[in-house]
Amino acid sequence: MRKIITVSREFGSGGRELGKRLSDILGIEYVDGEIASELAKLTNLDGDYIGKQLENGICGFQPVYARSFSRVSQSSGTAMLLASQHKVIKEIAAKKDCIIVGRGADAVLAGLNPFKIFVYADMPSKIMRCRSRCADGENPSDRELERKIKEIDKARKTTHGVYSTRVWGDKEGYDLCINTTEVVIGEIAPLVAEYARTFFKNN
Repeated sequence: MRKIITVSREFGSGGRELGKRLSDILGIEYVDGEIASELAKLTNLDGDYIGKQLENGICGFQPVYARSFSRVSQSSGTAMLLASQHKVIKEIAAKKDCIIVGRGADAVLAGLNPFKIFVYADMPSKIMRCRSRCADGENPSDRELERKIKEIDKARKTTHGVYSTRVWGDKEGYDLCINTTEVVIGEIAPLVAEYARTFFKNN
């Protein structure tokens, strides 16, 4: 059985840091960079452009019947990028154990029974984490950061709904939900790693 961990997360909740720390502790490869590289090769598009398009997601789309890309306009560049990204994710997971943050990997790899984590936090904590990562000279207001966080999370939820019957963020769709409000990610990572070891042992 492949050891695959997917980390879905609210923007600013620390999910990416948790994924990297789990990679160090468990010795399972964190493949975010590899996915981006392979996707750029597959599509012949600039990496920055791909990142921005996928971050925006498929906004305003409401799937009606089967959760698939067939309901998305064929002219949608984002839909095509998502389909290509899913192909890359499946190919990587078929070859090796890995940790994938975001990218809808929990739904894309459902057939491989990954250990699915969802990371969330209250808004003040997310604003604080986002502010700590602002580039030098940037000083957005709390209101601006909150608006950005809500926009990104809405896009993630909408896009996830295109290809999964599970609701993004609903505890029923995950093996472990973690509230990182006022939590130091480095302190809880070893505990989460031990939980993951138990999951893989039992499965």
